[in-house]
Amino acid sequence: MKRLAELRGAWARARERRWVRWGVDAVLFVVLFSAVMAWQTRHLPGAGTPAPDFALSTLSGETVRLDDLRGRPVVLTFWAPWCGVCKVESSNLSAMRGQVGESAHVVSVAVAWRNVEDVQRFAREQGVDYPVLLGDAALMEAYGVEQFPTTFFLSPEGRIERAVVGYTTRLGLLWRLWL
Repeated sequence: MKRLAELRGAWARARERRWVRWGVDAVLFVVLFSAVMAWQTRHLPGAGTPAPDFALSTLSGETVRLDDLRGRPVVLTFWAPWCGVCKVESSNLSAMRGQVGESAHVVSVAVAWRNVEDVQRFAREQGVDYPVLLGDAALMEAYGVEQFPTTFFLSPEGRIERAVVGYTTRLGLLWRLWL
């Protein structure tokens, strides 16, 4: 009993130290953040899963296939023209594309759009400098996309390595790409 009382007293003194409180807060934040991330991505294909194949048109009418992107890592973002978070994140994708250059593909798929003009307007207004593909509900279902933006990080062989839902910073995009 005496030992238990000593341990309780030591813990009470440690909790009074600011750095211990901050450390505990940081651990709780990481645990909570990880739980939210796991919850958001629960319906998405898991790591190591082959990415669902596609052949989609670009805004200029060219066709891009998933096979065309093999050989380099791929950042594949699903977004909608009406999505405010997608507008904010588009500059991060552009910046990332500039940083990775030819070492990775940065590609976006517009889904949940009414007409091509909406997608073109979004790309023009946001200064999009990465390929924009025109997707549909079937592709959203194949990838399990329910929220925007949803970003997949694919291996050079076309396998899903990780996915994230919601806004991601430039550093977060780069970190996930090269993780």
